Amino acid sequence: MKIRIKNFTISKNSKPFIIAEMSGNHGQSLNKAYKIIDAACKSGAHAIKLQTYTPETITMNVKKKEFFITDKKNPWKKNSLHSLYKKAHTPWSWHKNIFDYCKKKKIICFSSPFDNTAVDFLEKFNPPMYKIASFENNHYPLIKRVIETKKPIIISLGMITEKELNNLIKFLKKNKCKKFILLKCTSSYPSNPEDLNIKTIIEIKKKYKCITGLSDHSIGIGAAVCAISLGGTVIEKHFMLSKKEKTVDSEFSSDPKEFELLTKETLNAWKSIGKVKYGSSADEKKYIKFKRSIYVSKNIKKGEIFTKENLKIVRPGHGLHPKFYFTIMGKKAKKNLKFATALKSSYM
Repeated sequence: MKIRIKNFTISKNSKPFIIAEMSGNHGQSLNKAYKIIDAACKSGAHAIKLQTYTPETITMNVKKKEFFITDKKNPWKKNSLHSLYKKAHTPWSWHKNIFDYCKKKKIICFSSPFDNTAVDFLEKFNPPMYKIASFENNHYPLIKRVIETKKPIIISLGMITEKELNNLIKFLKKNKCKKFILLKCTSSYPSNPEDLNIKTIIEIKKKYKCITGLSDHSIGIGAAVCAISLGGTVIEKHFMLSKKEKTVDSEFSSDPKEFELLTKETLNAWKSIGKVKYGSSADEKKYIKFKRSIYVSKNIKKGEIFTKENLKIVRPGHGLHPKFYFTIMGKKAKKNLKFATALKSSYM
């Protein structure tokens, strides 16, 4: 499977495709949103992702306990769902400005719609793909509407069971969706490393024969590098301007310095995978002097017997392989050999 997005070809073995998730880190400032895009471009991001919803398209403005976040460890604790999404949403009136600015900066821009009205709205800007968030991966009417756009779909798999994932794949195929990317995701904020289970990427890639990756809510870049090392291609990470800021997603977002390191090290990880290969690389051959081989350790006359007193296994590696050391002992030299001569098979 290959997916062409603007100037990028994304496949199961292509170099990493890195997405900077803006989310609500703009803090309701369009000017700050522009600065986030600028910083993401400089940090090596290939795409900017938005979230397109209103509080009313996600939840209801109700004061019942079940509509409030009560987990004391949750970064959004004490907020109602409605108030949280009011703080975090990207105003729909900004979208044209943001899409136009990304086009000017030559960076891909797309979004996660959270209901059908968001898809209808986003189609005005002709995004090259769509993303289905983890909390929406059971929202089949939304997924069907996105499929109808004929655009590639990225789906985060937070909290999905294997049975649910099998059913989702069946649904995608039934609706003739052939271009999809599945991202391993842990929907806790921030995510603990021991909860990530990134090894699942190997299983997803093998079982569903698709492009995979990681939607990362952990702290740092380790998980992203690991995901690429295990065969992932796409990395999504929340992005902010400064670690000193306090925004809705600041506890699990990368700043420009960290994000730049992420883009560099995931690319290095991908380059390092290579293929199964033994022996020297082209670059290693110039380091042959650091391998050991058999050298003459004192002057030897023609007819003299080779012994441990006149031969030595040393660096560099231009002489006979050390594996011949035992079979050489007791044999006679065919010619005079000076100290520090690399021993050759023709010398005996």
